[in-house]
Amino acid sequence: MTRILQTTIPFNPLEQRPLPGIQPTSMDSWLHCDDAFAAQMQHRDWLLTNRRSDVLAQDPAAVPAAQELLDLVLAQVYPDSTDHVTRPDGQSVSMDRDRPLETLCRLVQEDFCILQKHGDEHVLTGAILCFPASWTLSEKFMRPLIDIHIPVDSYDENIARRVQRLFDGIQPGRPLWRFNALWYEDAELHQPRSANERRDPQTASSAKYLRSERQTLLRLPQTQAVVFSIHTYVLSAERVAQMENPA
Repeated sequence: MTRILQTTIPFNPLEQRPLPGIQPTSMDSWLHCDDAFAAQMQHRDWLLTNRRSDVLAQDPAAVPAAQELLDLVLAQVYPDSTDHVTRPDGQSVSMDRDRPLETLCRLVQEDFCILQKHGDEHVLTGAILCFPASWTLSEKFMRPLIDIHIPVDSYDENIARRVQRLFDGIQPGRPLWRFNALWYEDAELHQPRSANERRDPQTASSAKYLRSERQTLLRLPQTQAVVFSIHTYVLSAERVAQMENPA
């Protein structure tokens, strides 16, 4: 188990909101960098090297969208980049536009899923997913939204229609965000799990860690693909208790 924890989180992960719990945000807060940056990035590097087929999937049709996403992240986080960038942890990363998702993996803490419109539905056509929370990229790749969310009990046909309408209405430059809160016994960030192997639910009274994903949705202006980004926070149960009951 790799134990990488944040000490703070920029929202209240225990706030209750009805699904899908979406609200607007700005491009300035689209991507985050926190106190676990160096450790998370080291783990991402290791996963991409040693578990590449588990964390990376890309349909050829998604390459232009992935390259557009790379350019957008560079403009947002590394505006002075040339053929390489220096991360906040001091590591140098070479720019490889022929491998945009691999390059993105080494630039920021967020995982990225690219969804493109096929007929009436958005389909997962590319992803760099180092930190899955109990799902498996290989099972979701090239699948539409409704299939991606089948293991979520509350994601019924009504919610699915609402989410598809939401995806259709996303505008470039106007990202949306939501969060979740999941209790885990294990702090490991890379937690793939087949849809056929459901995880036993954990509660705040029994689990050791709270895992919360800050999820954003953004439409790319040129390719019109929707990008689903995931920034993963893991806090110890003791730290969560301190947040709820400050001295």
